[in-house]
Amino acid sequence: MAAFGRPGTAPGATGDQDDRILVARIVEADSGALKELYDRHAPWLQARLMRRCNDREVVADVLQDTFVAVWKDARAFRGDGEAAGWLWGIAFRRLVSRLRSRKDVLLLPEWDSPSLGATPAAEDEVLLGVEYGDLAGALRRLSPEFRSVIQAVVLDGLTTKEAGRLLGVRENTVKTRLHRAKAQLRGSLAEAALDERWR
Repeated sequence: MAAFGRPGTAPGATGDQDDRILVARIVEADSGALKELYDRHAPWLQARLMRRCNDREVVADVLQDTFVAVWKDARAFRGDGEAAGWLWGIAFRRLVSRLRSRKDVLLLPEWDSPSLGATPAAEDEVLLGVEYGDLAGALRRLSPEFRSVIQAVVLDGLTTKEAGRLLGVRENTVKTRLHRAKAQLRGSLAEAALDERWR
């Protein structure tokens, strides 16, 4: 989240400083601070979660779980980063935990779906393969296990150790799947590039 003044903040205060103050107030059981933090961050969290999961009910539950976790354990926020990043970490971990047992909900979205409507985020632009080929198609051809590892490590920037914990597999399994998924993606993209040249 960019640091910029929000309505109602003290002169010179940035949004992130204001978020830190809200989290500190939540530690002191201030429900008004939780509501304000929710009002600020729930819309973008919901949009970002919807890019990861195709089930609105799951996203709504994860969003609620995220803010319940904030209420219960606001002390976990160390204050050495942005509150938005901390919130996204909680939300993403809740989503992965929820989806672990569900086979009918995809962790990766259909990036070329017209329902997304608005301009895609920078990470989605990369995944769409604007410059490098049909990456979205290549990702869809991966097995769910490989897609979830690519999602966790490449898109969400988790370490292999964190991804292993979230996905319920050993770190070495994540590394192996990541290596194989990248090899499959390279092969798919090279094949697509050759097909494109011969047209």
